[in-house]
Amino acid sequence: MSTTLSPEIVRPVIEVGVDGAWREAGALEWALHESLLRREPLHAVHVVENKTQRTRYYEPVVTAQSETDLVNDVREWLKANGEDLDHQVELIAGSPAVSLTSTALRSRMLVVGRRGMGIFKRLLLGSTSEVAAGRGHGPVVVVPAGWTPPSGSAPVVVALDDSGENDPAIEFAVELAVERRVPLWLVHAWDLPAVYGWNPAMDMAVGEDWTATVDRHFEAVAQQWRHKYPELEIVLDVRRGHAVENLLKAAEAVHAQVLVLGGHHRAHLPSVLLGSVVRGVLQHAICPVAVVHCAQPDSA
Repeated sequence: MSTTLSPEIVRPVIEVGVDGAWREAGALEWALHESLLRREPLHAVHVVENKTQRTRYYEPVVTAQSETDLVNDVREWLKANGEDLDHQVELIAGSPAVSLTSTALRSRMLVVGRRGMGIFKRLLLGSTSEVAAGRGHGPVVVVPAGWTPPSGSAPVVVALDDSGENDPAIEFAVELAVERRVPLWLVHAWDLPAVYGWNPAMDMAVGEDWTATVDRHFEAVAQQWRHKYPELEIVLDVRRGHAVENLLKAAEAVHAQVLVLGGHHRAHLPSVLLGSVVRGVLQHAICPVAVVHCAQPDSA
């Protein structure tokens, strides 16, 4: 069952989190670009995280003048660049990831930034973007620092897994591709279980069969979506190898505008946990990454 909200209960607003580095972060610019494509307003939110507890001798100040100035600067920037849409800017206190995902609960999508990091620090994905991507019930788009608009012909890429629950991610990717008037690339990366790796002859024999089976299955999937959206160019790219590495290579090879991934909420696990593939892609992608969750009831 998809956790993306049905059109009749979606508030047609794009939520975006902003902080002190909003001018360089890219998230606000990406969100505004999406807002203008959809002709739907932005709701920009700056969250002040108040970690200091009130004590007998100290009364913490939640909102500093710099925070108010930031909100005013964002408001003026949106007035100058946001055309005639009714954009809103809000300052709230709380935990950034929790506050943003709660605010975005009935909205079109949530957009957050990912700070620029060195190779080592990229292993420590920013907590706000990671938790937001894990908690979000609608699509959560994570934009790397310094994002700039790609060429108009660059496609939208969506990753397909073997869960059979790819529809919400594909539907969202279709929306992005159609509004941008660009092709949609369906990418699936697979490999044989490790048990076959010890024997090269077995790997070759089994691998050929699996390759044919995987190709047939995902070609059938691609054909279903081509039939559903005949005016959209849909390209299938099936690769053998490590999922994270091959998804990143596929997105970089075509200069993807967005890489869309499916996520899976589990009732018995904290929603802040992300699957290894999603987390790996979020850590290393150089393009915006959208995580679209699909809820699955537990059988255990």
